Amino acid sequence: MTDNNDNPIPRTTPIQSATFTNSINAEIRRAAATGIYDIRGGGAKRRVPHFDDLLFLGASISRYPLEGYREKCETKVTLGTRFAKKPIELDTPVTIAGMSFGALSGPAKEALGRGASAAGTSTTTGDGGMTAEERGHSNKLVYQYLPSRYGMNPDDLRKADAIEIVIGQGAKPGGGGMLLGQKISDRVAEMRNLPKGIDQRSACRHPDWTGPDDLEIKILELREITGWEKPIYVKIGGTRPYFDTTLAVKSGADVIVLDGMQGGTAATQDVFIEHVGLPTLACIRPAVQALQDLGLHREVQLVVSGGIRTGADVAKAMALGADAVAIGTAALVALGDNDPKWEAEYQKLGTTTGAYDDWHEGQDPAGITTQDPELMARFDPIEGGRRLKNYLKVLTLEAQTIARACGKNHLHNLEPEDLCALTMEAAAMARVPLAGTEWYPGKTGF
Repeated sequence: MTDNNDNPIPRTTPIQSATFTNSINAEIRRAAATGIYDIRGGGAKRRVPHFDDLLFLGASISRYPLEGYREKCETKVTLGTRFAKKPIELDTPVTIAGMSFGALSGPAKEALGRGASAAGTSTTTGDGGMTAEERGHSNKLVYQYLPSRYGMNPDDLRKADAIEIVIGQGAKPGGGGMLLGQKISDRVAEMRNLPKGIDQRSACRHPDWTGPDDLEIKILELREITGWEKPIYVKIGGTRPYFDTTLAVKSGADVIVLDGMQGGTAATQDVFIEHVGLPTLACIRPAVQALQDLGLHREVQLVVSGGIRTGADVAKAMALGADAVAIGTAALVALGDNDPKWEAEYQKLGTTTGAYDDWHEGQDPAGITTQDPELMARFDPIEGGRRLKNYLKVLTLEAQTIARACGKNHLHNLEPEDLCALTMEAAAMARVPLAGTEWYPGKTGF
């Protein structure tokens, strides 16, 4: 296009809409073509305030650091000290979150047990019950008691070292789980008492109780079944952490497991994962405040999960008041999920390393989130367990390094005073000062 003198007229530079991005437009086209919502695994992929928005204030003159090679920094934690006769004692405060057999392969569940046991920590079952491999290779195994009751067995409850009543999950608080038919193998169907090859949807709430009074009765029932030996955990998705923690504690829980929206799932609606729940960072302080208001902080332990990746994340969660953390997605990556060596295979599935989240389809090239015998054969549970043990060791060492730098001889001695925030949002959520100031949003009385 030219003007009257045949000179080119400058064109307006095309601008991509910040609202209708390429990924949003692609999803609109997919929805228009199929008429069904998108299902995927993993946790929220959007950027939300996270542990990376916090920094530690190491010791200098006003604080005295510990020498790394000669002065100890303890990492042991005991979970379930409130009522249980046999609380769980762990060498590291990093545990393995619940992931089901069905969502994961049998060898993958075995590897989780091997790695956790070698590191001196616990692992957790998940929807669908307890497998012999998992129990056999887990020194400390937490049995999840879920709304679906798939695979629930009183004998397995007694075999477990703790019981986790699952009320909600960070990726889908208020929503039930999914396990599509292509992953319902003969063994999965038998354990869950389901037809083979039929899609399975788990309930969003427990069928035999509706509120905290009923939860108290259920906790007492489980204590009686297990002779008051096993710690009873209650897992909640991060939505209203102050009130949910308060009610779970008043119902008799020994341990609260709090899962933020970065926590993963095997399969659920993408719109749920991205638009329901709170970031993990926003959940911790209200839950800790609830425990403090009840006079039970540290007596009722708090386990935080959802996006824990590094020893720094571990240390920051504990500085904000957690007693321990749980990892799920990171554990799968440590086993070999999304490994670049399978890039060609991921490309065939229309995805790429680091982005593969179609765990519900059962075609995982790494052999971890599948029930396909040929794919499962690619995964070595012994090697996977060794890799997980190494990863857990590194997380623990990193957290210790930070604690020593802050002058602390136990990870539990880390405190909010050791932290500052890089953003207003993180400062408000974590209730720690904005870097270089003594203020955070909402702070009064100074």
